[in-house]
Amino acid sequence: MIPLSVLDLSVVTTGTRPAVALRNSIDLARHVDELGFSRYWLAEHHNLASVASPAPDLMIGQIAAVTKHIRVGSGGVMLPNHAPLVVAERFKMLEALFPGRIDLGLGRAPGTDGATAYALRSRLDRREGDDFLERLHELILWQTREFPAGHPYNNVVAMPDDSPLPPIWLLGSSDYSSELAAQVGMGFAFAHHFASHDAVDAMVNYRTHFKPSGWRAGPHAILAVAIITADTDAEAEELASSFDLNRLRRDRGQYLPLPSVEEATAYPYTDAERASIARNRSRLFVGSPATVQQKLQPLLAASQPDELMVITAVYDHEARKRSYTLLAEAFGLRRSAAA
Repeated sequence: MIPLSVLDLSVVTTGTRPAVALRNSIDLARHVDELGFSRYWLAEHHNLASVASPAPDLMIGQIAAVTKHIRVGSGGVMLPNHAPLVVAERFKMLEALFPGRIDLGLGRAPGTDGATAYALRSRLDRREGDDFLERLHELILWQTREFPAGHPYNNVVAMPDDSPLPPIWLLGSSDYSSELAAQVGMGFAFAHHFASHDAVDAMVNYRTHFKPSGWRAGPHAILAVAIITADTDAEAEELASSFDLNRLRRDRGQYLPLPSVEEATAYPYTDAERASIARNRSRLFVGSPATVQQKLQPLLAASQPDELMVITAVYDHEARKRSYTLLAEAFGLRRSAAA
């Protein structure tokens, strides 16, 4: 069966303050570690009332410290917000502390609005336009030490210098990152849960054009999907009502905490809003484990991912843990000895 992983946004709900959401992430990580999930990735978002964690590197350290088997990484670090040296230092530190268990996933979007992006970068150099490629190249050079002769960075060492950068993954929701990941020979993760671009096209494009590198001998494609499962289809649909209302508000630019099922079911939807929810359901898989597997099968067969990364955003934390438990059982994951 295909390996399963977790993408966590540390979702804030109307009944869960951000500090509790962060602790819930740590609790969920312990839970899925015991269930046999492969990775636990944390996202970077800023100035969003619905997301508690703007610093995945801090959460990675906390989660790696309380888990035993699962790889922990960023999904991802938004590289335009950070000096490449800072990213190199922090992830080399994490690799030194938790060798063989850290992933460095990189994104090229800001993960926030324009004003917040400016605040994040205002004390850095103010280059205009998309400089992701330049930053990625510099990050790699902190590992390879292949700066040109006479370059001032030849006298700068990213510490700790006895630990390498962890495996680098490029994240994307379009064909750009799939092509780049293939060209530089890195892992690729596609964000089906919010992408408008066709996931199959991106995944096939990555595999077709992959060039082996010092980073990776062969392609490895992760498909990130939104799933809500419960013991019955009806229960899963009820849990998904919170997601539906939250997504409807996001489409209007309202990044609010996740509402409760009671608030979502009481909301007076118009016909246009219900149509919008129906369209958004193309990016969400809802139902019992058997129903979810049936709905997923065409996408998995066409895109052929090496790994399925699941984001589950529901109001109740125990229901979220239950959703991952049911998926682990349905996909035949092996529990750890500590479970």
